[in-house]
Amino acid sequence: MWNLFNKKKKLLYPGFSWLQRDIHNHLLPGIDDGSPDVETSIALVRDLAEAGIKDFVCSPHIIQDMYRNTPETINLALDKLNEAIRKEKIDVKISAWAEYMLDEFFVETLRSGKQLQCISGKFILTELPLSVLPSNLESMAFEINTSGYHAVLAHPERYLYYHSRMESYTRLKELGFSLQLNLLSLTGYYGPRILTAAKYLLKHDLIDYVGTDLHHFDHLRMLTEKSSIRIFEKYLGGRIWNTFDEV
Repeated sequence: MWNLFNKKKKLLYPGFSWLQRDIHNHLLPGIDDGSPDVETSIALVRDLAEAGIKDFVCSPHIIQDMYRNTPETINLALDKLNEAIRKEKIDVKISAWAEYMLDEFFVETLRSGKQLQCISGKFILTELPLSVLPSNLESMAFEINTSGYHAVLAHPERYLYYHSRMESYTRLKELGFSLQLNLLSLTGYYGPRILTAAKYLLKHDLIDYVGTDLHHFDHLRMLTEKSSIRIFEKYLGGRIWNTFDEV
């Protein structure tokens, strides 16, 4: 099946030349709901590299009672993928942090004093439940900040509870979160309400980073469609994203 897909018509130009680094993806093999094995990871990485992305910070889920990943499980999967990348001679850089669900398991981990899976010693990627806003979000934000971490919140446009009060997005910034937009939100992939929220966030200059949030081949197909590339360039092409000069 992959061989057929890999013979698709190639992009006429590197569509993601404006994306310095993909900081949100699920390319690490076999540890969450993303790539199930090394072979799939290699296929996804190769095609994204051909589209112009050369630097990947993988972000496997850490979720209570679902994906209790640790730095050990994450770095083991990272080593396997990097070894395969070297054997295949694909010219990319791959590192990893984690996508932490802000739940009780996260709070326990943070309070334990164990080092979180982060980049530059302090940046962590976080997410919220899609449909229910945690009642203790502000206290969790306070604990993150006072523990010396800086939280990047994944795909705020996808949290339905903000859609009826989008002015509340500014409160997330006040709490210390940087905001990361999913590229596919701009294509309508997740639905019209999420598209509206994504445009609002960009219009009000609330987005700090962008990411593919790539899990599988369907995401890859949509991301590399010519129509999608045109949308990304329209809304994002005026700057270089995810330079992470501070990292």
